[in-house]
Amino acid sequence: MNRLARFAGFGEHDEESASTGMLTQDVAVERMDPEELREPIIEALRSVQDPEIPINIYDLGLIYRVDISESGDVAIDMTLTAPACPVAGMMPIMVKDAVSKVEGVGLIQVDLVWDPPWSQANMSDEARLQLGLM
Repeated sequence: MNRLARFAGFGEHDEESASTGMLTQDVAVERMDPEELREPIIEALRSVQDPEIPINIYDLGLIYRVDISESGDVAIDMTLTAPACPVAGMMPIMVKDAVSKVEGVGLIQVDLVWDPPWSQANMSDEARLQLGLM
């Protein structure tokens, strides 16, 4: 061990470090059940509005898949109402930013998919009602 490491106390297990638990303390990390994260993630997705239609992307049916791993990592497949949407490059970033604010979420991957194509059938009843389609 070099002098600097000895000076800093690395590798020492004296009485003081044992009593304070500085070197030997186990840290308990509480893990959330992935399904406990689902509702907060959906609420975060509902905070993202479609820029062309005044409805959130979740109720518009633009979110096809939300997979949550045991570690809290989230994989999302989403689509857009049209492939030529002017905000196609920004929407996945907006989704990732919204989901990253949910406590307990780890890494987030958002993939833009085009199959199946989006249709009005994907919309929630609330979204259809807001747009006067019901």
